Amino acid sequence: MQESIEGGEPFGTTPSGLIDTVILAEPQPEDLLAERWSALDLGERLELFQSMNRANASDFFLSLPVAEQAALVLNLPSSERRIWMRLLAPDDAADLIQHVPDDDREALLGMLDTVSRAEVQALLVYEEDDAGGKMNPRYVRLRPEMTAAQAISYLRRQRDRRVDLTYYMYVLDDSEHLLGIVSFRDLFAARPEQTIRDFMQRDVIAVREDMDQEEVAALFRRHTMLALPVVDAEGLMKGIVTADDVLDVIQDEATEDIQKMGGVEALDMPYFHTALRTLIRKRAGWLSVLFLSEMLTATAMGVFQHEIERAVVLALFVPLVISSGGNSGSQATTLIIRAMALGEVRLRDWWRVARRELLSGFALGGILCAIGIIRILTWQELFGSYGEVYARVAITVGLSLVGVVTWGTLSGSMLPFVLRRLGFDPASASAPFVATLSDVTGLVIYFTIAKVVLLS
Repeated sequence: MQESIEGGEPFGTTPSGLIDTVILAEPQPEDLLAERWSALDLGERLELFQSMNRANASDFFLSLPVAEQAALVLNLPSSERRIWMRLLAPDDAADLIQHVPDDDREALLGMLDTVSRAEVQALLVYEEDDAGGKMNPRYVRLRPEMTAAQAISYLRRQRDRRVDLTYYMYVLDDSEHLLGIVSFRDLFAARPEQTIRDFMQRDVIAVREDMDQEEVAALFRRHTMLALPVVDAEGLMKGIVTADDVLDVIQDEATEDIQKMGGVEALDMPYFHTALRTLIRKRAGWLSVLFLSEMLTATAMGVFQHEIERAVVLALFVPLVISSGGNSGSQATTLIIRAMALGEVRLRDWWRVARRELLSGFALGGILCAIGIIRILTWQELFGSYGEVYARVAITVGLSLVGVVTWGTLSGSMLPFVLRRLGFDPASASAPFVATLSDVTGLVIYFTIAKVVLLS
């Protein structure tokens, strides 16, 4: 019996005759495995992975993050490791080898064929975060004097040679200098007798082999390219970096920045793959620094102990005032760090940012000032909470909120610039760290204003 869609034709009979039957795919075992992969322990993963047929296992293996590929390969029998190592492209094999202990690297290299081993060893010379460490050394090379017909014939012969046929072909001279690129569309649109030199694109965007991966990712975002050639200082072609490689880079860099902004050292492995001891170590350092910094808050409270004794009501608003400064500073820090990561803000823009954040902080402080004063006056009217000095309390809290929020916003926005200028990662200006600094300065501002307004 044929199923039908309400108001439409039965699945089995289409007017055009192009589709006879629509079959709804059932979830496959590998799909289910992907969904619950993170919840499985290593033994369960190995068992299910080895139960899959070879084609599905290959696709699934290539889709895994490199850390999980490395864990699988190291725990498979030696007889199977060679199969999976040889499945990887040279750049992917190099990434995997960089994720295994030093004692295992030579053995995994030895499982590659001679050509692949040489390519991977050449890639391992580069830093993992450089363009050279991310590139694929296999790509289609063309000569400028070749005709379009010759290039198409040559391209067909590359099908079984495991070169990257996905995006572009690269025109090189006899010394391997990059002269231009040719897209597949332009090649097949050209007349058979036309030479590559006649229609190749000469204005080529290339990256240096030592360019940092974040800069490479920024180039991909700016120019919406599918692949970029990698060259050395003399313009010699070394390989290509593809968009899928950059997607991983963007995710890794964003993850690292978010972890640092949360006051945690960046994790090198997924959360569930990180040993508990490592997790504690990477969190304890920043937590201890923040705790020691918070001790300054107690010191500041001690300095103004006399003022607190004279007007105990001041202590009621300490959390309100200092948390507002910390929150505004954290907001500013987060915005500037992200803008720096996206290339929207550069080191030379610090003065423009300072002016904007100074005005923003003053306006935000004014908003909180109004809310704070309304709250104090309302509580005084309803409950008589603050006695005869309620008006001075309201003025003290209001002015303090303006000062603390303005200072928190300004300092929070400038700290990433200071770190960048000193050569550190701006993401190290974590939100908890900014909040802690704002707590101390907030207390000084609050009690100084209180001393003038309330206790004079």
